Amino acid sequence: MKIVCAYVFIICASSVCAHEHVAPKLPKIEWSFDGFRGVFKRDQLQRGFQVYKEVCAACHGVKRVAYRNLASLGFSEAEIKALAAAQEVSDGPDAEGKMFRRPALPKDVILSPFPNDNAARAVNNGALPPDLSLIVKARTDGANYVYALLTGYAKPPAGISVGEGQHYNLYFPGNQLSMAAPLRDGAVSYSDGTVASVSQMAKDVVAFLAWAAEPEMEERKQLGVKVFLYLVLMTGLFYATMRRIWSRVR
Repeated sequence: MKIVCAYVFIICASSVCAHEHVAPKLPKIEWSFDGFRGVFKRDQLQRGFQVYKEVCAACHGVKRVAYRNLASLGFSEAEIKALAAAQEVSDGPDAEGKMFRRPALPKDVILSPFPNDNAARAVNNGALPPDLSLIVKARTDGANYVYALLTGYAKPPAGISVGEGQHYNLYFPGNQLSMAAPLRDGAVSYSDGTVASVSQMAKDVVAFLAWAAEPEMEERKQLGVKVFLYLVLMTGLFYATMRRIWSRVR
């Protein structure tokens, strides 16, 4: 009996392994912001914001980013005011104690697509679209993972069934997620003439989300270089001083 059970277990395990799909390694993109001297490219950040605004903002918010922060992307004050004024936010209470709607101001955070989580779930079949403010920091190898996720939609392999309302993705844990492929070639029209391929749009929006997660990155790296040079200089000075002092002792 034990031999039979063991045999059945081996057969079942082999069947599971045969249908188990191992996610491929994440693609390694050469991001301009990688490394201790990495910087953001302003033209790419603006394109990425456009992809977010025209594609991603229908479901995902970036609640840690205010309109005025977009100045770091190279937008002018007039452009920021126009972007903000195109949205309405709730404010108040007024003198009569009532809440009211007004055009957004540069000080306001970028408006989320849903008033609350329950409303978001109701529209998305129970799934809650995550806020994207920190998504690059919240995932291991975040920039490469988000890029892979956006470009990793495919037809499921033979023998793999996808649940109702789910979509097959090579890189998502479990390979099934509620979000349909958000990008398609030509989904946006770039004013600088860049071809809006799926790969290009994915790179651009990932760069924007990397900036949203750490807008102070460039200043931090610049400070790090200055501190490093200062430490090297002081180390040399202290070493020379030590040699001079101990030379008298000898």
